[in-house]
Amino acid sequence: MLIFVGTSYEAMDLSPEEMQARFGNWFKWQQKMEADGVVLKGGHALHSGKRHVSGPDRKITDRTLTDSTSAEVKELVGGYYIVSAKDIEEATEIAQGYPDYDIGGTVEIREVMVFNG
Repeated sequence: MLIFVGTSYEAMDLSPEEMQARFGNWFKWQQKMEADGVVLKGGHALHSGKRHVSGPDRKITDRTLTDSTSAEVKELVGGYYIVSAKDIEEATEIAQGYPDYDIGGTVEIREVMVFNG
């Protein structure tokens, strides 16, 4: 899984033209991965607002809910792709096309565990 971490486009105050160019770069990268046959599950962007639920294991009434908006979050998980790669090196090669390196974005590469049972 390729997980994308960076600043939200909304927080960057990009112009409509800059946004369109950014989205165009994403579409080109996705089309390349699809043509190469490496996309197992098409990527999805994630909304920038988030909710954390925390607290003790057993008492639901003691749980804490914390909501955050994009304005409060400096770095966020913005989306993901599930790709087919034989190893971490191949996944790293696929990640080279990530379009937001130039604005400080990063790609976290994680192997998805598959449980049979």
